[in-house]
Amino acid sequence: MITGILLQTVQTLLSILLAPLLMGWVNQCRAWLQGRSAPPITQPYRTLRKLFNKDAVIAHSASPLFRFAPYMIFACMALAAGLVPTIANDLPFSPAADVIALVGIFALARVFLALAAMDIGTAFGSLGARREMLVSFLAEPALLMVFFTASLISQSTELPIIVQTLAHKDFVIYPSMAFAAVAFWMVSTAENARIPVDNPTTHLELTMIHEAMILEYSARHLALIEWAVALKLFTYSVLGIALFVPWGIAQRGDFAALPLALVAMLAKLLVGGAALSLQEAVSAKVRLFRAPEFLGTAFLLGVLGMLIHFLLEV
Repeated sequence: MITGILLQTVQTLLSILLAPLLMGWVNQCRAWLQGRSAPPITQPYRTLRKLFNKDAVIAHSASPLFRFAPYMIFACMALAAGLVPTIANDLPFSPAADVIALVGIFALARVFLALAAMDIGTAFGSLGARREMLVSFLAEPALLMVFFTASLISQSTELPIIVQTLAHKDFVIYPSMAFAAVAFWMVSTAENARIPVDNPTTHLELTMIHEAMILEYSARHLALIEWAVALKLFTYSVLGIALFVPWGIAQRGDFAALPLALVAMLAKLLVGGAALSLQEAVSAKVRLFRAPEFLGTAFLLGVLGMLIHFLLEV
């Protein structure tokens, strides 16, 4: 039990430390594909250090919620990262929070971010909060459908058991997981404010969603939010790995497989980050009123995955 707790703590700390590196890799690949001079892969770490060394400027109308929200958002993302198997399947605290609770943790962080954005009373903050709630209202049911498809296969909603079923038993092709994978990709791009739903590098009033909510933050508060954004992208990435390409994740008690599992995770993240950059380089952001159609399609694919499981795989 002590070894499992230590291993889960190490995986959580590893996620927190590697999250900015994944963001730096995505930004670097995107710059290469667009023919621009790429920033160093460690640029997110330098940005965080610079922000932590600055003095925060807070509006006079800000309530304690505005100051507390960045810490709560970062804590939620760190908790979510600790519930997802990254290099090992030994997570003793997983029975306390399954995939449904994981969706709730993401939702809790989003609620605090939206409330903080509206707390100051600026037009940009309220605009971004409304758009964020619209996206989350459509993305969360689709994400649940993806999880339900995987849980029906493993007969459990705990991620370690799902990974154990998909990765360490007899090889089986699940057609339902193909639909779930596409739905998860669509939800992941929306939840992480990536193209085609949102553009993480824009500050245009008519298009920005996430950036509109954090314009009033600075210094350490902004650093925590930016770190939480990177951690959310990392969590979704390793979550996709655990659900759809779980091969390489070490089984419970197999400590000899941990180095290979770490190498496999890093290789998958490199490929996934490059694929995300390619997607953003060749596609354009859709109009805001097209976002419901995009996420509605993701929900439909998730439901189709469940129906195919009942029809073909039972």
